[in-house]
Amino acid sequence: MVDLKVNLCGLPLDNPIIPASGTFGFGYEFAELYDINCLGTFSFKGTTKEARFGNPTPRIAETPNGMINAVGLQNPGVEKVISEELPKLKQCFNKKVMANVSGFSIEDYAYTCEKLDKEEQVGWLEVNVSCPNVHGGGMSFGTSPEMAAEVTKAVKAVTTKPVIIKLSPNVTNIAEIAVACENAGADGISLINTLLGMRIDLKTKKPVIANKMGGFSGSAILPVALRCVYQVYEAVKIPIVGMGGVSSAEDVIEMMLAGATAVQIGAANLINPYVCRDIIKNLPTVMQKYRINSLKDIIGGAH
Repeated sequence: MVDLKVNLCGLPLDNPIIPASGTFGFGYEFAELYDINCLGTFSFKGTTKEARFGNPTPRIAETPNGMINAVGLQNPGVEKVISEELPKLKQCFNKKVMANVSGFSIEDYAYTCEKLDKEEQVGWLEVNVSCPNVHGGGMSFGTSPEMAAEVTKAVKAVTTKPVIIKLSPNVTNIAEIAVACENAGADGISLINTLLGMRIDLKTKKPVIANKMGGFSGSAILPVALRCVYQVYEAVKIPIVGMGGVSSAEDVIEMMLAGATAVQIGAANLINPYVCRDIIKNLPTVMQKYRINSLKDIIGGAH
């Protein structure tokens, strides 16, 4: 019998499979398709202090082996997430959920995290520092070690639950930023968020997406994600949640060998809504093929 169990920041998971934020809604939509309790957990839709309508359309562009999106953090705001979305989720998911938090100022992050920290269903706070800092000229919080550390400290000061900082790959040295977050008290690191990409429509000769550029995700980015996870594993001692282009049980094992304790699946959910369930079913067979008895034993095994 193979063992799929892992431990993420002190909380046990039946398996390392986690649908990524923005690709799984608040869970109950997918619960109509299959029993989502088979998942390790999932990261719910990026939540901000205030409600957000999101970016103008079109927001999505297809590309070979991937997609580009600029949804713009559309969500009902943290108060409504707590009062409306979490009660609906509780009816179909009996495990702790990962809350994904975004903000446009340090105060935003602290406010939203403090609110979600009080919710019994929330097990981890995944803090997305890829947002533009409205008080810092619009530069993303995650592009500088100092700013990423500031967000980490502010969130840790108001929370009791594990804080996992989600980093952008659109930087020169992702390991340096991960180390700054670890030193500021982060309990884990999530990586990678989307790369920056664009498409141009040959008929109109203009960018396909109204926002011009968007987040590039899908199987094409797996090698970049693996490289980032590998580099960060060498630099920090806290757990890593790896993601980016993962779409099979083999990809999951590759990501764990690079250093991930748990693995998120993003864009693949939008192509096949059953992909996470199928990966969990396939993992034992793939583990046996590569003579792996326990997933926790292979974390960082490629180093």
